[in-house]
Amino acid sequence: MKNMLGPSIQVDPAFPYYLNRSPQSIADELWIAGYRVVRYFVTDETKVNEQLLKELHRQGFAVWATVLGNGTYTTAHLPDDWPDWQMTLLKPVNDGYYRLSPFSYRYVAWKKQALAELVKAYPFDGLEIAEPYFPEWNGLSSGVYGDIGPYARAAFKQQYGSDIPEFKYTSSPMYYKNNPILYRQWVEFRVSAVNRFLFELINGREGVREVRPDIRIATWSLGVDAGPDSVQKLREYQGIDAAAMVSYVRPDVHFIQTHWPDWMRWRLPANYIARYEPFAARIRALHPALPLGIQADIGSLKNMRRDREWLKEFANTANQLGYATWTAYEYHLGKYMYDEAPRAVRAERIANDKVRIHFQKRIDSESVLSSHFTVLIDGKPEHDIQISAKEVDGNRILLYSTNFPSMRFQISITNVKDTPGLWLFPSNKANQTSTPCLVTVEASMNQ
Repeated sequence: MKNMLGPSIQVDPAFPYYLNRSPQSIADELWIAGYRVVRYFVTDETKVNEQLLKELHRQGFAVWATVLGNGTYTTAHLPDDWPDWQMTLLKPVNDGYYRLSPFSYRYVAWKKQALAELVKAYPFDGLEIAEPYFPEWNGLSSGVYGDIGPYARAAFKQQYGSDIPEFKYTSSPMYYKNNPILYRQWVEFRVSAVNRFLFELINGREGVREVRPDIRIATWSLGVDAGPDSVQKLREYQGIDAAAMVSYVRPDVHFIQTHWPDWMRWRLPANYIARYEPFAARIRALHPALPLGIQADIGSLKNMRRDREWLKEFANTANQLGYATWTAYEYHLGKYMYDEAPRAVRAERIANDKVRIHFQKRIDSESVLSSHFTVLIDGKPEHDIQISAKEVDGNRILLYSTNFPSMRFQISITNVKDTPGLWLFPSNKANQTSTPCLVTVEASMNQ
């Protein structure tokens, strides 16, 4: 059985950084970065890079499929009646994300079938549904609060025999602050809705577990450092009760995701998750044997990108706090991508006339055309050994020479640059290999 725990990284192959390169190079780069577990972000259940998934497996990775629960960024794969599935919020929001209602029977049925088809068609080792909850932190004051649409109203009426609370007109006897009993019913109703939604997708008839009994399941909730009432506030605002979710859905792992009021902080200390202990404690009290995971964001905004040292301290803190696994969104968004020069980490002989050099990050193919590669034997350059051609694939260069030495030697590399145009925040300034940049090629087995 593959180890599905430990350090992991979220990867969204739709980003330009992963395009126009081989699956082998993507898997190789992630392996060099030290990861053995990948969380493959599936934004469209009908579009998966099957060759990448196969290559990740071939290179020894365990791969989770990460899907979104409460909406989608693209609607091209949805049935024509999808607009009817949308949540109604206190204030309309046009931010490119389409929020879909767990009270819509058609949405739940479609989502369950889509996930079942996903795990039948592709051999993911695990499935996790991130963000299954309602919007939004402080939504009652910002207006980004729901679902208060017709499906939610009908379900509440059926269960409680009452209309839902009023959230706009403060003079109404139904206003949520004027009617605490009704509001408490509404809060419980929303918590139950989130957990029933997940249960149906995972454990319902013809759901994920029925079609793939072998697959691992992870559930996701949120953590936020917003004072002593943080746990209760998230329950109230967004219908999140992680301990109840775990009891109801029975996952193999549960993740606490960093909420945006925290990850957006540009000076967020790497040990901030110590403040999430009230969230973890609630889960551990009821489910002491369940592995817990913690998630961070390392670069979704320009001013909060995290470097490698920050990520290392975050990982150490997670380990000290007893988390069995951690992950971060998203591999190529980290500040290290912007700051670090390309570095050759290993070389391998492919044939007598071919050597492949592996870098820790993607390199620019145009820069390689004007780069220099010099063979060194015992530290001395061998100028009569000409490297006549070069091919670039992601983080790898394939070098050709008719007279590579059969003995152990080194290659000196100059002027190889990275790919600033493919970053989330593109730059005109590329990093280039430091001097010296040396990589060792071991002696030929035929020597």
